[in-house]
Amino acid sequence: MATKVYIVYYSTYGHVEKLAREIKKGADSVEGVEAKLWQVPETLPEEVLVKVRAPPKSDVPVIKPRELTEADGFLFGFPTKFGLMSAQFKSFMDETGGLWRAQALAGKPAGFFCSTGSQGGGQETTILTSITQLVHHGMIFVPIGYTFGEGMFEMEKVKGGSPYGAATLAGDVGFNREASDLELAQAFHQGKYFAGIAKKLKAGSSQ
Repeated sequence: MATKVYIVYYSTYGHVEKLAREIKKGADSVEGVEAKLWQVPETLPEEVLVKVRAPPKSDVPVIKPRELTEADGFLFGFPTKFGLMSAQFKSFMDETGGLWRAQALAGKPAGFFCSTGSQGGGQETTILTSITQLVHHGMIFVPIGYTFGEGMFEMEKVKGGSPYGAATLAGDVGFNREASDLELAQAFHQGKYFAGIAKKLKAGSSQ
């Protein structure tokens, strides 16, 4: 039976979604793993989205909390807001109270990826403060550490990402910076690395 990895994200301008699609490619490259993209519901009214010049949402399906139980592992992605996950993603997590009470997600692996407006915008802090969501659900946090190798030590180019998870820099003016090849490579690596661990954990639990 295939290991199901759900890549669940919120993206305002498309930066997090681009990482999510690359993460999916990495996860799908692991034999016996099926990765699926989901986005969480938007909480901002349409008139606000128009004012902030947010592009239309893609056709990636919107997930309901109960659908999380179908997966063997998760990679959660979102923009940072003052060092925390975005309100849209937090709102979705707040809807998982029934799953928490039943501990329906306990023992399942999960990781994070994100975007910030600048290098000092809180990429590590955002993921660090998000671990509380996993703790209450009894999930297992899976960081990438330094498994990405030399790409972790790049000093000549502006780049996002950390041992906590892949990330991209959106830019603080117009949010029009595109994810770099290095950031996308790290996202692919995270998907592949996480999928391998999720697969091993599922195999071990069935023995």
